[in-house]
Amino acid sequence: MLLVIDIGNTNIVLGVYKKEQLVHHWRIGTRTGGTADEYGILLIHLMQLAGINPREVTGAIAASVAPPVEVAVLGGVKRYLRVNPMLVGPGFKTGMAIRYDNPREVGADRIVNAVAAYHRLQCAAIVVDFGTATTFDLIGPQGEYLGGAIAPGLGISMDALFERTAKLPRVECVRPATVVARDTVGAMQSGLYWGYVALVDGLITRMVAESGFAQVRVMATGGLARLIAQESTLIEEVDEFLTLTGLRMLYERNH
Repeated sequence: MLLVIDIGNTNIVLGVYKKEQLVHHWRIGTRTGGTADEYGILLIHLMQLAGINPREVTGAIAASVAPPVEVAVLGGVKRYLRVNPMLVGPGFKTGMAIRYDNPREVGADRIVNAVAAYHRLQCAAIVVDFGTATTFDLIGPQGEYLGGAIAPGLGISMDALFERTAKLPRVECVRPATVVARDTVGAMQSGLYWGYVALVDGLITRMVAESGFAQVRVMATGGLARLIAQESTLIEEVDEFLTLTGLRMLYERNH
């Protein structure tokens, strides 16, 4: 079995594959102060509760945008699963040309998503990943990574509105029934939700126009992907496991 790990700033998403089948997956909170022992013990317990024998895991691969947490997580994998995990980074064999001024600056998760999306679609595509930040990544028709955009995530926007204003409350991120609200909470939810839908569709529209490609498919992934995709006019497909799929593919290319 193969363990795949996507280490984000807010959440860590883990999955166990048996060949190409995702046997089980988990989403846990990212803790900067967590130790290798804590992450390792948690991982063992999660597998055992899911009926997975940790000793059957013979390989592991991770993508990370949180270096301090990455050290603890990978240390836990080494110590408790007794496998040496691969880490996606500079020099890693991706099979994808990176058309970035400095390829080392591209987040590993963005490349992993691009690899998985192109493998599935086999055409020009945009991947929108709704994480702590929302990333927009353009893949060319020949499978080359062309760059993209980074916007504050919806969660960050919600926190900023609450923390930087004196009278506005913290609100739940939901799809409001109307755009024109008649109370403060509704007005905040309208601005956050419908404003974010407009941001997503607006950036996608501009990226497609600038690319000049005749056809560009649009996929979304990440924790809030389905919430935004239900009102987006341009997101065609949501795959919450896109990053995990990409990690599995990259393990196979580098193992």
